[in-house]
Amino acid sequence: MPGVDAPARAYPWTALWVLMLAGVLAMALAVAVGSVPLGAADLWAVFTGGGNELQRDLIWSLRAPRALAAFATGGLLALAGALMQVLLRNPLADPYVLGLSGGAAVGALGAMLLGAGAVLVSGSAFAGALVSTLLVFGLARGVGSWTPTRLLLTGVVVAAGWSAVISFLLTMSPAERLPGMLYWLMGDLSHAGAPGWAWLVLVVAVAAMLPLGRSLNVLARGPLQAAALGVAVRPLETSVYVLASLVTAVAVTTAGSVGFVGLIVPHLLRLVLGNDQRLILPASALAGGILLTLADTLARILLAPQQLPVGVITALLGVPVFLFLLYRSR
Repeated sequence: MPGVDAPARAYPWTALWVLMLAGVLAMALAVAVGSVPLGAADLWAVFTGGGNELQRDLIWSLRAPRALAAFATGGLLALAGALMQVLLRNPLADPYVLGLSGGAAVGALGAMLLGAGAVLVSGSAFAGALVSTLLVFGLARGVGSWTPTRLLLTGVVVAAGWSAVISFLLTMSPAERLPGMLYWLMGDLSHAGAPGWAWLVLVVAVAAMLPLGRSLNVLARGPLQAAALGVAVRPLETSVYVLASLVTAVAVTTAGSVGFVGLIVPHLLRLVLGNDQRLILPASALAGGILLTLADTLARILLAPQQLPVGVITALLGVPVFLFLLYRSR
């Protein structure tokens, strides 16, 4: 994947401002739309301390936390996808390519099978994702250094192993617990917890990667050129892998396995904005948040009062977009 290091004076800040505005509008839409629609005057009244009790409870207890969780999760997945695509030098890599979602799913489903509460399920999912991270990195490294190809192949094999364990857990689960397990596997924000942790990780991750934007641009050209230009390749690759794994683990813990966001968003942004990581990383965080917020809003209202898993919506949107990109790349 070729790298582009645009001069600072050409840095298109306008795109980020547009995405920020779109993010605010997406959040406002998510809060306003639902079984009880709220107008702009109602939203303004609640945000300024007014409104009736029903409107305040509807916004502050239900819709706003879910919208914030959706935005943070989408931003984390898109950011992790952008980092993985640089790390593996593959524009079609996604956050789940190294088996993190499988490890998180095994942890979460195991906790559900034992009848654990939501907090323990989230903690087990996070622990499973970290175990998968350590397993893939340890096996790929072996007694020497790892390469993107070895890391990718190890992740694929580990993901296949997790898939077998997931099938076993689903087979052994009682019928009354299967719907919750399947919703988690498809990605679901209806039981997402407080979004503060996800937002904290998202902001810290973007802030940590922005100073490394130039080095990531060079790394995208290949490790040999990066080393020749003075980049500490191995520490940089390790840092990218650890950070991408962490943000993916937090995203999966928050909303389950939501597909296609981490694959489609960075890829589309590179087609539109170029391949400068100083722009792509924050833009991916914003665009991923916008996409998942709008997808979750659609999942809430499409078959209301029944709610769809948000992963179904992202798959329905992502599959045709991905096929179009494959057709276009010919």
